[in-house]
Parts: sequence; structure tokens; C-alpha cells
Amino acid sequence: MLLRPWAVLWITALLLHRASVAQYTSDQCSWRGSGLSHEFHRRDVEQVYLRCSKGSLEWLYPTGAIIVNMRPNIQPSSRRASGLHVCIKPLTYSQGSHVYLEHAGGLRLLLADENHAQDAILCFSLAERALYVEAVPQNDISRRITAFQYELVSSQSPGALMYPYLHHDLVTCKPCSDEEILMAVCTSDFAGRGTFHRVASGSEKSTRAVATLSRLFRQKGGVFAWSGGRGRSWSGHVNVPTQCGVYMGGDEYLLTGSIHFGEAWLSCAPRYKDFLQLYIKARRTRTNPCQIDTN
Repeated sequence: MLLRPWAVLWITALLLHRASVAQYTSDQCSWRGSGLSHEFHRRDVEQVYLRCSKGSLEWLYPTGAIIVNMRPNIQPSSRRASGLHVCIKPLTYSQGSHVYLEHAGGLRLLLADENHAQDAILCFSLAERALYVEAVPQNDISRRITAFQYELVSSQSPGALMYPYLHHDLVTCKPCSDEEILMAVCTSDFAGRGTFHRVASGSEKSTRAVATLSRLFRQKGGVFAWSGGRGRSWSGHVNVPTQCGVYMGGDEYLLTGSIHFGEAWLSCAPRYKDFLQLYIKARRTRTNPCQIDTN
């Protein structure tokens, strides 16, 4: 990618520490600012720091550029930081800027202005921790807002290879090992006993299926709702990578996975009877990492 001469100047600015302070609203997790503060200095570049595991950015009336520094409160050399990625998801109304990723001393285009509305999720290594958000010159900026959510995603969790946005190549749909299954039921964002009974929608990357759970061991974010009544079950949508397939009805499965941007993604999913045998054996030998009520 060839950069314009003035962009080269901004790359230099990116690599230098500047003391300029932006008069914007920030709580370390989320940031909201306005380009009107330098409307008459359209080549100004401001620094933004985001230090949490998830949050959002909203840049109203974008002009000039901002550098978004991802600095979560994790020691770079710690085991927790190893394998961590940052994923961003533009909001449906986002527009008005190009988003670049600082890479090897230069800039790589991550998201073009015209692609904000495609509901894409984009991930990059935490080691590449700066985003360069460049406003697209406009005569009328009154209706331009650049906005996205972000979150940290570990590539070392049991089902990480089934989250398609972490990988440029094909998703790996291999079964989880016994150790991964036992850990998944204890540490996943959701875990339950249930079946898939229909496909709600699909895309090139994933199938969105409806799951009904007769037992819910754990969940974050309330993605599964209690149906009540005679059914006495939980139901919700689960995303499955397209190439991994969804098995409708039949045997019950242990469904585990992670929550990303408010949506459930499947990870380890053995047949429930196979998991139960594995769990009983692990409990007998005291190698199970946690206790769950399987009765």
C-alpha cells in the first residue's frame, strides 16, 4: 500500500511521544470525543488511551486523526497477556474515517470508510496496540460519527480455534481434548446441556442456530432466556462456524462457548453422555477442575 506524503508525516508522529492532551470524555474503558475541537486544524492528531478488557469509542464529526492506544491493565510479559487479541466491531451507523493498524513501523489498512456498515469484526494481536483513525475529508461533517466496540479475546481458550475472526485461514473444527472439555465446562462464558433445533440465519463465516437447554450450568450476559411453563428450559442463539456444521435434534450435547459482543459462540460440544462419563471419572480421581451438579 502506498502512503500519501502527509500520511508519512503522521506515521512519524505516531512513533513519537506527544504531550498534546485531548479535551474529551474518557473513563479508561470508553472514549467519546468530537472533531469540532480542531475543525480549523484538520491535520491535528490526538492521543486516546483505552485500558480495559472491553469498551467503546465514539468520535463525532471526525476531522484530522486520532491514535487509539490499547493499553489494558496487564503486564506485557505476563501469561495473561500471551495470546491476547483485540477485536473491534463498528456500530451500524459508523462512518467518516479509515482505520489503520500500526504494524512494523508503518500503517496497514484495517477498515475502509465504506466498509464500516458491513457488520464485520476485526481482530489483531495485542502486541500491535495502536489504531490510527483518519477522518475522510468532507464538506459536511454534521452527520459523520465513527464508532466501534472493542474487547480482548484470548486465542488460548479451549474453543478459540472456532472463533472465525481470530484466524485469516480456515477455522479448526477438531474435537476438544478431555482436558479442554473439563476446563470448558468450568471456565466458559456459558455451559449447558441441550440441543440445536433450527437454524435462524447464516453468513459466509457462521451459522446462527437456536439452542434449547434442559440444564444451564453457567452463563454470562444473559444470552439464554428462561422459557418457563411446561418446557422448563432455556433458549437462545448460538453462532457456529459455517464449516463446522450444526447437528439438529437427536442426542443432547454439552454446549460450551464464549460471549463476544453480546453473542454466543460455540466451542467444545461433546455428546452429553460422553461428557458425563468423562466428568464422573475425573471426579472419582479428583482431577476435575470444578464441581457441577449433573443430577
